[in-house]
Amino acid sequence: MEFVTLPVLPLKNIVLFPKLVLPLSVGRDASRAAVESAIKDHEGELILLAQRDPANEAPGPADLHNFGTRAKIRKVLRTSPALIEIVVSGLDRVGIISVEQTGGYLSAKASPMPLLADHSTEEKALQTALFEVAAKAIERINPQAAEQISNLMTNADDPQQLMWLLSTAFSLDMQKLQALLSAETLKGALELAVQYLTEEIRVLEVRQKIVSEAQEEMSKEQRDYVLRRQMKAIQQELGEDDPSKAETEELRKRLAETELPDEARKEAEREFKRFERLPDQSPERHVLRTWLDLVLDLPWTKQTEDNLEIARARQVLNDDHYGLEDVKERILEHLGVLQRNPKAKAPILCFVGPPGVGKTSLGQSIARALGRKFERMSLGGLHDESELRGHRRTYIGAMAGRLIQAIRRSGANNPVLMLDEVDKLGRDFRGDPAAALLEVLDPAQNSTFRDNYLDLPFDLSKVMFVTTANTLDSLPQPLLDRMEVLRLAGYSEEEKVAIANKYLIPRQMTEAGMTEEQLTFPADGLLKLIESYTREAGLRNLERGISRLCRKAALKFAEGRTEAIAMDSAMVVELLGPEFYVPEPARESLPAGVSTGLAWTPAGGDVLYIEATLLPKGKGMTLTGQLGEVMQESAKAAQSFLWAHAEEYGIDPQAFSDFGVHIHVPSGGIPKDGPSAGITLAVALASLYTKKKARHDTAMTGEITLTGRVLPIGGLKEKVLAARRAGINRVIMPEANRKDLRDLPKHVREEMQFFFATRIDDVFRQAIPDLLPEPIEAKPVEV
Repeated sequence: MEFVTLPVLPLKNIVLFPKLVLPLSVGRDASRAAVESAIKDHEGELILLAQRDPANEAPGPADLHNFGTRAKIRKVLRTSPALIEIVVSGLDRVGIISVEQTGGYLSAKASPMPLLADHSTEEKALQTALFEVAAKAIERINPQAAEQISNLMTNADDPQQLMWLLSTAFSLDMQKLQALLSAETLKGALELAVQYLTEEIRVLEVRQKIVSEAQEEMSKEQRDYVLRRQMKAIQQELGEDDPSKAETEELRKRLAETELPDEARKEAEREFKRFERLPDQSPERHVLRTWLDLVLDLPWTKQTEDNLEIARARQVLNDDHYGLEDVKERILEHLGVLQRNPKAKAPILCFVGPPGVGKTSLGQSIARALGRKFERMSLGGLHDESELRGHRRTYIGAMAGRLIQAIRRSGANNPVLMLDEVDKLGRDFRGDPAAALLEVLDPAQNSTFRDNYLDLPFDLSKVMFVTTANTLDSLPQPLLDRMEVLRLAGYSEEEKVAIANKYLIPRQMTEAGMTEEQLTFPADGLLKLIESYTREAGLRNLERGISRLCRKAALKFAEGRTEAIAMDSAMVVELLGPEFYVPEPARESLPAGVSTGLAWTPAGGDVLYIEATLLPKGKGMTLTGQLGEVMQESAKAAQSFLWAHAEEYGIDPQAFSDFGVHIHVPSGGIPKDGPSAGITLAVALASLYTKKKARHDTAMTGEITLTGRVLPIGGLKEKVLAARRAGINRVIMPEANRKDLRDLPKHVREEMQFFFATRIDDVFRQAIPDLLPEPIEAKPVEV
């Protein structure tokens, strides 16, 4: 084996392959000494070895790779005492046997190590793949190297040289170059070369694609710029206005003509000056334009003139709605106040009542009666406070809140603004919309309401806010305190018949294309529809039923019928099918332990029978029927009162300890709660323990205390109407609820008997006549 001993020149970040030429700058002392020794003693030959760590300035024998290139110095240029410029050409690949420190430089004993070729099919395939890579490389590297590679491919008899040249031309990193130089066989080197060069070509393709797209985008922008300049020049030549200039002039004109408060004008003029200075394509210019449009569109000083004619307003309210006298009276009171004081603040009304009683449509009637604009916004399911107060302009896509947008749409600063379903507001991490309404619905604060987007004070004190809710339970107390609550109770059957004849039937007959000569609705048919096909306090299902009957009648006439149709009770059943609801009539008699109560439900009132029975050898009280905590406590209070006063009512006190008691309220699938069943529970237990029956024609409602007092309850109108529907004409109620009877229709008050109780003894005298002597006669109702 042939060995050579030559000076070593360590290389930091590059590898020289055989048959290639490389310029080098030699600056390290040891490296200069190696070059000088090569020139003087070795005919310019030396060994180039790559360092393992390029940062090492004084590499030793262990810091160099084991494979390198024997090279010959072709040119020397001494630019300074500390720097030698040389050009070297690679001769052959060598394997290092040993490296030693000699005279201030490294010298190595090395042996030539040519790549071994096996001329296998796989090796030939790799050579072909290398040529394909070379063909792609011609298109993607500098033209000088491409020409050299093209010539090599033309005379391609040495795949090694092509592999070395491509690897150097693509500037592979030093680790990859050293791996190629250190390969044991030609096949192994070709595999690495094809892998490395394919990856580099893919990187180049992606890089060129990115550069090409960037150039195309830049070209498009330049083209647009040139076209705009040309269009501007053409417009100037034709004497036409520049669109951006026309837009600016239009805004300037609107700003000068619009009447704005001082603070709003100062801010608008400041933002307009910024708008003028911004270039046409600036995103901020579009943001400012949108904001200025909002400021100039808002009705800062525009308002509609109120129609203060009381008689006309009363007529409008009566034409649109049946009953609701308290609400109508409140609106007329406000008109009377405006006549005396035009600057009076508008009331903030809250209509509370079951679905379908006309809360939303009442807001429209108020606006029509006052001659004001009407805007409605639903708050049901609203979670984000910014929906009401707007988003700050710093956010992308920011816009004004719903309140300011509604004012903008109305075109006046004194509309009737209805906030529908205020009891269904939500809250989450985005804020509490109910808290945001505190400022809006406070007459002392809303004169300077600031929307986050507008960021200017806007006077909402002239707006008449009307809110609607089905219940007040979910409303925060501070919000409820800011509103004037007006309750809308359900309608009696007679009221529903009157409303149907006046409003619902004409509307649905018009929708169905029917005339009065073709279709009529007798009273018995309407009552059948109300009692057997609807169960509600409002009118929605009733109107749906009327609409369905009108459609079925229209179908009959479309099929050739010519005779008029009268929607009596028989016809209603024939067209609508079996009854949906069968009202439970009053029981003809009640066994001991059963009493008749009255309950309020969202769909109106209902009759509630409470049943109690003794359990021999049982203990305590069992309650069933999905009773809530408050109702369970009322039952326990009633039992405790009777236990404490057992001797007064002729009850054996031992019965309370010897027997358990089970109380059940039928319709067990429906949850029930509230204190108003207190006296009904007391009557059922008293009847049970004394074995004396309660009157079957008497219903009752009222809360009981542990000392036997009877406290007032709510929902009296719905409860009384429920008793009347069931055929019960005697009702016991708390004395404190006497005043609420004026809400009942006059004919209902005249038909029924009412008894008022302050203590439970008053209830027992009327409900269980055999329990206490001297029953109290029914007191006349004074309303």
